[in-house]
Amino acid sequence: MRTYDGGMFENKIVAITGASGGIGRAIGEMFAANGATVALSDLSPPTEAAAAMGTKPYTCDVSSDLSVQAFIEAVETDLGPIDIYVSNAGIGAGNGPHVAGGSNESWEASWQVNVMGSVYAARALMPGWLERGEGTFIVTASAAGLLNQVGSASYSATKHAAVSFAESIAIEHGDEGITSHCICPQYVRTNMTAGADFSNNREALIEPEDVANALKDAMAENRFLVLPHPIAQKYYVARAHDPDAWLGGMRKMLAKLKASGSGVFVESGK
Repeated sequence: MRTYDGGMFENKIVAITGASGGIGRAIGEMFAANGATVALSDLSPPTEAAAAMGTKPYTCDVSSDLSVQAFIEAVETDLGPIDIYVSNAGIGAGNGPHVAGGSNESWEASWQVNVMGSVYAARALMPGWLERGEGTFIVTASAAGLLNQVGSASYSATKHAAVSFAESIAIEHGDEGITSHCICPQYVRTNMTAGADFSNNREALIEPEDVANALKDAMAENRFLVLPHPIAQKYYVARAHDPDAWLGGMRKMLAKLKASGSGVFVESGK
């Protein structure tokens, strides 16, 4: 595991959602260790994480436009204009008895958190960033947003939308000083993957700090996609090259998971 070094984000104000633990907290620690002032938020104030970083905790329900606006306004009142925003909060739910078996409520919750949480934040931040000519928006999506996640059509669909929104930021505003990065990990050791059986998965279960380090490297190199599991790029290329072969491979993987009795849906940890 690489170690952080100081100063890369000196004097930057960074706001992060879903930051009480897991990937969000690790990203906060990475920014703080590299000179930034971080503002951590979650559904409940991430008091312990914020105290460890010497900063103030905030409450933010990213499914609420008003809550996201209030979080951004509070951070900018307390600390100054936000330079980097990390839209990290995410949720997922299984399919139920078939691919469309999830409830309307679970689909809507996934849409609001995984997609609209970023839209609400960008809506609040973009006018000021465009006026200043700079700003960085980071979306924690998932490899499911590039590929798919067996067992959860709602998670896969909304994570694809999250990747697309991050791409739209890069396309629409990349020439106006706005930078966009999209984090697409596979399996990460967090509360969301606790207890899952990974014995039938070839991909390594990595640590949240590995994701944070991968983000730091991508930002240093000005790369849009952040792939903490490099093999995800191989799968992404294979999917684009031969979609039918890739879909067939996914069906084989699903069959193996079912035969082994393993759970077919594991959410990427946030």
